[in-house]
Amino acid sequence: MFRKLSNAELGRPGLDEYKKSKKVPVVVVLDNVRSGHNVGSAFRTCDAFRIGKVILCGICAVPPSQEIHKTALGAEFSVEWEHCKDTVEAVRRLRQEGYVMVGVEQAENSTMLQDFNPEPGRRYAFIFGNEVSGVQQEVMDLCDMALEIPQEGTKHSLNVSVSVGVVLWDAKNKIQAI
Repeated sequence: MFRKLSNAELGRPGLDEYKKSKKVPVVVVLDNVRSGHNVGSAFRTCDAFRIGKVILCGICAVPPSQEIHKTALGAEFSVEWEHCKDTVEAVRRLRQEGYVMVGVEQAENSTMLQDFNPEPGRRYAFIFGNEVSGVQQEVMDLCDMALEIPQEGTKHSLNVSVSVGVVLWDAKNKIQAI
């Protein structure tokens, strides 16, 4: 028998408790993600995995936004975020702060997700790109590594919100296992 649990039985933290909780040492950078729904989904995924921060760059929608709220379901209030006009500027700043810059992209010399082994004590910034053009080449040029999600179907890519979920779930588990 599999009785569904009520929200109360899930034991989720309240907003104040969540904000004070220890976060995974990861920043998500959204590079010109056009859809507010995709941005909202990224917020919700970051909340689920206790990701440290989201940086919305360029044309990304920013809260308050009905499109973001529709998919974030309030995660835009729990996850720390900022807007940066230029992704290159955000990446350079994160590098100066000591983050390992990871472009999530199909690229030459990319590391397949299953082969990604985070180093103990390091902080990571995962950069996810625009729905059509991906991560800008100028941004990829600043990355320490390219991370690729293996795919075996006829399509050339996953939706950016799906990519965020796949990569963050894997990274969170690997980082917490160190």
